Amino acid sequence: MGCASGTRPSRARPRTIGLDGVVAQQGNYRKSGFQLAYANIRYGGRVAPAAAAPAGIVPLADVPFATVAADDATVFPAPRASFLRAWISARGHVGRALVRDGRFAAWGVIRPCRTGHKIGPLVADDRAAAEAVFAALVAAGPGEVFLDVPSVNRDAAALAHDHGLAPVFETARMYTGAIRPVRLERVFGVTTFELG
Repeated sequence: MGCASGTRPSRARPRTIGLDGVVAQQGNYRKSGFQLAYANIRYGGRVAPAAAAPAGIVPLADVPFATVAADDATVFPAPRASFLRAWISARGHVGRALVRDGRFAAWGVIRPCRTGHKIGPLVADDRAAAEAVFAALVAAGPGEVFLDVPSVNRDAAALAHDHGLAPVFETARMYTGAIRPVRLERVFGVTTFELG
């Protein structure tokens, strides 16, 4: 999400705009009014599926959409219910959720890409919940896996490292203005860098 050229359209001037830009272009983005919030790191590698499915995992489609959208609103700075509904139900996308002690604790989506699969989003109350959903998603899309992690979430980076994933790419998350508070400690996987 953002402007590929690093320029803001005049019609968007009163709005806050976010982008995931290549690190080398940060200077150009700053000239257009963007400020660095944090880096995102893409991790990639081959992950072997777990021998057994974690307890409490359910298809994401079994969770009421309002519950998923409300949870997503805690980790993304703008409303995106329509996008989220389309993303979850897109062809080839597989969603899983963790219900722990009767409560919605984590969820994520895996999708095929040119090489392997990408996980995103991956949202969880804590690392244990993220691990459970990560394992369920890898089982749905085994082989090479990519996970985009906010660098400020150390538990997310540790999850990637502990599964043998290595950094392959980095972006700069930048905004033109203030955003409402979000809980990045719950973001174990960014939805996508590939929309603009």
